Amino acid sequence: MRALLTRVEQDSRLDRVGDRLQRVVLGTLRPRRLRDLLHGVTLGHPLHPAMVQVPVGAWISAAVLDLMPGQRRAATVLVGLGTVSALPAAVAGLNDWAALSRDQRRVGLVHAAANSVGVTLYAGSLAARLSGRHGVGRTLGWLGLSAASLGAYIGGHLAYKQGAQVNQSVSELHRISEGWHSLVEMGALPQRTLVTREVDDVSVILYRHGDEVTVMLERCAHQSGPLGEGEVQEIGGHACVVCPWHGSAFRLNGGEVVQGPSGNDQQILPTRIQDGVLQTRLP
Repeated sequence: MRALLTRVEQDSRLDRVGDRLQRVVLGTLRPRRLRDLLHGVTLGHPLHPAMVQVPVGAWISAAVLDLMPGQRRAATVLVGLGTVSALPAAVAGLNDWAALSRDQRRVGLVHAAANSVGVTLYAGSLAARLSGRHGVGRTLGWLGLSAASLGAYIGGHLAYKQGAQVNQSVSELHRISEGWHSLVEMGALPQRTLVTREVDDVSVILYRHGDEVTVMLERCAHQSGPLGEGEVQEIGGHACVVCPWHGSAFRLNGGEVVQGPSGNDQQILPTRIQDGVLQTRLP
């Protein structure tokens, strides 16, 4: 499976379908507030992984009940709940998928295809159960669970091997040593201007507003974009840095994500002034 998925990552033939679907998704989900909601911006982490717990949990529970006598009605309710709740979860997943890199989108297509087969089988299972053909419904349900499980495996590859929608910058913290690190003399730090410095070879951005200074990891949490090359914009009354690659925006006074496609906050480092020198350390 690992070798197969590696080939999928490199198969450019999938781009014909993927690029077309990406345009459809971006054209359909136009309002930024809707996209941000589906990315999980208000939660501070991606929404799609949380939403899939409902259909997966319902379908697994239905499969268990199908093995027990006298549980037809309960199993049917759970199959229906899983099938209905899979639809908004799929929309959130497509919204995330459209903001991924090309190799990630290729694997995401296969992930979506497996899940689509699973949802279709469960829809057939629900129809069969409601018409009294519970034997057919159970069989279709187990087939649907198999397809959904395959989709979950591929989704795990997408998230944990390819890093889709995980925080791309937080691993930088592991490269910073303990203790306080000097960055720059306060007198040399300009007001309201992004400045890039390094802490143990880890790039950070500095932003001064009055006597308050923010030190933030420079790699964007979404796809490692260079926040040091981004713009400072006021969003919702707060100064925010906007990633130049995909447009994710983070508050400079706290690191909270205020605009997707990132669903994760940006890491802020503690600061202090020692003998007129700005210093920072690990959280």
